[in-house]
Amino acid sequence: MNTEDHIWNLTVKKMTNEASGQELLELEELLQKNPLIKTKLNMLFNWANDDTEHQQANETIDLLLGLKNASRTTEDKMPDFDLIKNKIDRKLNIQQQAIVAIKKQPLIHFANNIAMIKNYLKIAVRQLLKQKMYSAIKIGGFALSIAACLLIALYIRNETSFDKYYPESDRLYRLIGEYKDGGRDEKGVDFPAPMALALKSDFPEVENAGRLMPNSLFWGAGANELKRADAADNTHEEGFAYADQPFLDILHIPMLFGDARHALTEPLTMVISKDKADKYFPGQNPVGKVMYLNNNKEKPYRIAAVMQNFPATSHLHFDFLLTLKGIEFWNGEQNYWGASNYSNYILLKKGTNIAQLEKKLTAGILKTYVIPEMIKSGDKNASTVSSKSFLHLQPIGDINLKSYDIHDGASHGDMRFIWLFGAVAGFILVIACINFINLSTAKSANRAKEVGLRKVVGSQRSGLIAQFLTESMLFSFLSFALGLVLAAVLLPYFNVLASKSLTMPWQEWWLVPTILIAAIVIGVIAGIYPAFYLSSFKPIEVLKGKLSVGSKSSILRNGLVVFQFTTSIILIISTFIIYNQMKYILNKKVGFEKDQVVMIQGTNTLDNQVLSFKNELLKLPSVKSASISDFLPVSGTKRNGNMFYNEGKRKEEAGVGSQFWDIDADYIKTMGMKLVAGRNFNPTMKTDSQAVIINQTLANKLNLKNPIGKRITNYGAPMLVIGVVQDFNFESMRDGIQGMVFHLSNSPSIVSVKVKSSDMKKALADITATWKSFAPNQPIRYNFMDERFASMYADVQRMGRIFTSFAILAIIVACLGLFALAAFMAEQRGKEIGIRKVLGASTVNITRLLSFDFIKLVFIAIVIASPIAWWAMTKWLQDFTYRISIGWEIFALAGMVAIVIALFTVSFQSIKAAIANPIDSLRSE
Repeated sequence: MNTEDHIWNLTVKKMTNEASGQELLELEELLQKNPLIKTKLNMLFNWANDDTEHQQANETIDLLLGLKNASRTTEDKMPDFDLIKNKIDRKLNIQQQAIVAIKKQPLIHFANNIAMIKNYLKIAVRQLLKQKMYSAIKIGGFALSIAACLLIALYIRNETSFDKYYPESDRLYRLIGEYKDGGRDEKGVDFPAPMALALKSDFPEVENAGRLMPNSLFWGAGANELKRADAADNTHEEGFAYADQPFLDILHIPMLFGDARHALTEPLTMVISKDKADKYFPGQNPVGKVMYLNNNKEKPYRIAAVMQNFPATSHLHFDFLLTLKGIEFWNGEQNYWGASNYSNYILLKKGTNIAQLEKKLTAGILKTYVIPEMIKSGDKNASTVSSKSFLHLQPIGDINLKSYDIHDGASHGDMRFIWLFGAVAGFILVIACINFINLSTAKSANRAKEVGLRKVVGSQRSGLIAQFLTESMLFSFLSFALGLVLAAVLLPYFNVLASKSLTMPWQEWWLVPTILIAAIVIGVIAGIYPAFYLSSFKPIEVLKGKLSVGSKSSILRNGLVVFQFTTSIILIISTFIIYNQMKYILNKKVGFEKDQVVMIQGTNTLDNQVLSFKNELLKLPSVKSASISDFLPVSGTKRNGNMFYNEGKRKEEAGVGSQFWDIDADYIKTMGMKLVAGRNFNPTMKTDSQAVIINQTLANKLNLKNPIGKRITNYGAPMLVIGVVQDFNFESMRDGIQGMVFHLSNSPSIVSVKVKSSDMKKALADITATWKSFAPNQPIRYNFMDERFASMYADVQRMGRIFTSFAILAIIVACLGLFALAAFMAEQRGKEIGIRKVLGASTVNITRLLSFDFIKLVFIAIVIASPIAWWAMTKWLQDFTYRISIGWEIFALAGMVAIVIALFTVSFQSIKAAIANPIDSLRSE
């Protein structure tokens, strides 16, 4: 058999998938030596691939014969076209028969594809087991990053699902008021009592509007005592609010007992949650039952309905809704536009243009109600206020995450943290993908011969790409499986960290499809570059040993390492700044002594014996001082709002928003506050009942250079300023210090006790014994002021802990990749290291040599990361009125940490390579 016939036979075997590997290699070599036959085969392949019919093939051959006849006059030697025609005719018949046979058996194609995929998987598993350390790092890094991303995704899903369950949530809004004055921008939710009625009557776009007073007048640590009418003892409860019937109507709060349409339409009625119904009336229908609030038997509250508990994904968390029907907290309050105490929830009609309605609300409410009220009272600032005031509508679904700049007295999430956590999750995933890309391209030299041989035996580039992508997706699927397990194991700890009760959504229909799609997408993203890179090797260069993988791929690897450490350094700097800011806030002198102060609640139970109880406490050797007050400078206690003016200037000057707190004469001493001018209250002086002590902020805002002896007023009689107390922080450090007015009073509320000794256990035992002598059947309830103060920053601290945890995880994933890359680079430079050792290089010199390349990349990352981190954290710190300054030492420390981490990561492999026997590396080379 001649060479040409042998080539034809091998070709037919190849096209019918009958050729062995050896025969395919032989065919490739013969075709390289016989280019004319190769041209004939290309023609045949084109016809076969295009499903050309036999007649079309003959027509093409006839065209070639015509070319032959036209060229007979030339002296050029032409191919024997007759022979070509006969050969192609004969072989084409065989090929056509093979094509027809294959087309008649589509299952053979399917079987071949399955066999191919099995082969790809077998190779992928073989590679995984062959390189155990690198595979473990790839899968481990991916699994850690996937677990982190899943936890963050669960957190974000929970935070973004708030208040989406209401039947008409797309039409539900909360009214927001905004006041802009220069650089000051204040937003709040409190409005006058008649606002809801005005919204319904004056604006046709408003279908309904309801009111809620979450900060009710009895709200605070010293009140909220509740009991059944037939019970002897009180129980302290939180979660009280006043509401009206439209509030229930527009939210469609489901009722388990009672009439939802009339639950709050009558005076002295209330709606309680299922939890509280089970607590006070187990196994009963409590509708119609009576309860007393704060021992006030003159106002018995009748339970009109039992509502379903508010879900965890609600910004509302009330257990007791008291009716506003028949309520006036002062004479004429329900028609008065000069005081703001109510939140307004609005149900809009379908198709309402929000932007246009906001403009109408701002113009209409101010023009019709607010400005006339200000003019009526003689306030000359009416026109100024109207130009700086605006009304907005906040979708109910935005309340949880987009209320960080709104004063509503509630604890919310923060959309900025959602974006931040999402970015961190993305960074972690990208870092894991970079590890995969770096290790895959770094190990490319080890697989170059495999690629070359596969190409020689007929593998197409598309097939090689498919093979490498299959390997990538295998790693991805294994990582996702392990990541799911890790996420489930870590979820309870994450719940503690985030103060959540998240669960894995195993029952959700979308979980499996989402995981599968994500695994495929991540596998493709991580493997696409290595697949194209590896499949681009030229077999001739590979088999001759001329392949170089050091230039372009090393540039990419170095760039990716720089990106990894840039991200890590940004996270390190951010973590340091967040930690220092929290430390600064918690340790900053706030103008009062919060340590060793016990706050005793529920003193309403003592009725008129509160003063006697306080005096008995003062006799205890462990008690330094004690006071009675209605307010405390920590969260969870009552607040109010008043406008104060200089006497006789109410119509001429803008008022100063201030707090107005009732305290006794021992309050300033107990709280460790400092009087900077004047004197303290004296209970024996009758004139002190109309005297006040103000803080420095109010004195400055009222331009009182010598405030002692001056008089200030709000809406009542003028009050004499007898003292000025040093400013103290009673709100979050995010906010500036408000004006403060202290007024003398002994009304029963909160008893604060300053303990002398550090033996808090003994002091609490003495205080408890004293309490029992006054209220033997009522348990004492107390809090520590320093803990309550810290709770004001619990949300920010919690976010900081979450951020720090995931930042550390991102750094660990980056270090895993760097560790594996260092191991590979040490392996690649084995011959060089061996020669250097033979020539006398020390272990230290070789370690320095191998580590220098990585440290150089870390320095580049520090230069890139520092300005980015400075900009981002400067923006974050702007939310705090009191904040740290970002000094150079933070960046220096972060850089040192990054260098130490990098050195620690690569030094193990560097030292291992440096102390290895050079004979082994030289022999292997």
